[in-house]
Amino acid sequence: MKIAVEGCMHGDLDNVYKTLQYYERVHSTKIDLLLCCGDFQSMRNEKDLESLNVPPKYRAMNSFWKYYSGEAVAPYPTIFIGGNHEASNYLWELYYGGWAAPNIYFLGFAGVIKFGNLRIGGLSGIYNARHYHSGHYERPPYNESTIRSVYHVREYDVHKLMQVEEPIDIFLSHDWPLGITDCGDWKKLVRTKHFFEKEIQERTLGSKPAAKLLEKLKPPYWFAAHLHCKFSALVQHGEDGSVTNFLALDKCLPGRKFLQIIEIESELGPYEIQYDEEWLAITRRFNSILPLTTRSANFGVNLDMEDCRRWVKSRLRTRGVKPFEFTRTVPCHNPSKSVSSGSSDGYLRNPQTESFLQFLELPYLLDNMSESSSEVLSSPSSLINRGSLNDNSEDIPIDDVDELEELAEDDAETENA
Repeated sequence: MKIAVEGCMHGDLDNVYKTLQYYERVHSTKIDLLLCCGDFQSMRNEKDLESLNVPPKYRAMNSFWKYYSGEAVAPYPTIFIGGNHEASNYLWELYYGGWAAPNIYFLGFAGVIKFGNLRIGGLSGIYNARHYHSGHYERPPYNESTIRSVYHVREYDVHKLMQVEEPIDIFLSHDWPLGITDCGDWKKLVRTKHFFEKEIQERTLGSKPAAKLLEKLKPPYWFAAHLHCKFSALVQHGEDGSVTNFLALDKCLPGRKFLQIIEIESELGPYEIQYDEEWLAITRRFNSILPLTTRSANFGVNLDMEDCRRWVKSRLRTRGVKPFEFTRTVPCHNPSKSVSSGSSDGYLRNPQTESFLQFLELPYLLDNMSESSSEVLSSPSSLINRGSLNDNSEDIPIDDVDELEELAEDDAETENA
């Protein structure tokens, strides 16, 4: 199986797909799957731009809307995770995963699926210690605080991934596992990204939860993005002798290393995306404690994993393993006419998510507005006073590599002036 891996998409689907089609022609080969490591930017119309946390000069519709509307169709099965530049309102509709557009599948805030006989897992977002133990309290429309915190990784989603026991073949994260630079040529890295050197030396570059998952899951392949550069590493996993091939890639720009083709042994096709039995059982087991306020999850769950597994196996045998079909939920972008006026400012229930939860006989919780979550949306200062969050913008660390690059560019312009 030939798999293309792409770093940060930034909504530029057209050019990524064209690059892959050119590669196929030149090398007389066929790509079976495209994986994207975040910053996918699945904007369907102008309203989605309001949930995208990017500097103004990066705020653009780009090309995903063509695939959402049906004007274009993805030429390859495409699987992506979320990063820190996303249409967060749309991804929240698909919290458990689902089709963002025909042939384009979002892995969810955390998830595992099968493609052919390969198991592919992923964790969306980036790590920020301040919100890690919080629940998913953010709801659209987002304010200046929640538009940033909504994409911060939560302990609940990592805990679910830590329950995976069966082998994972490929894992996707947006930011890098903490300490991964120890396993590669970090000196070469800092020659081109000099502002990473301090973080590497202080061991703050990367995600602690991702490092925890890397140690537990030990996948043969781990792909990431976020830092807008290519970096490879080889992770040796102690006594068992297993090895993880780590690769981070750049964003889609001319002359940048944003794509890599790998070949993995697998069963013969046809290949298709399917639900993963173990992951569905984990989802069923832990859904009742999905934290939807600032409070952390209570992990004292009583549901037995084996019972969940048997139940899911029976349900899949009856229904089948294919994900529920794609459904559009908002008007599509029209370059000649704005659809922002009259569009919903709040949360929409996605029929895919509703069907998924009905299939697992689970309640729909994503639009739950408890008293404490409403409090966050209406008055972030009340949480500051209670010590739950620190919303002082001067204390917010830079978690956006674009901002780092802008600062570096500004410094260079000042020096050259």
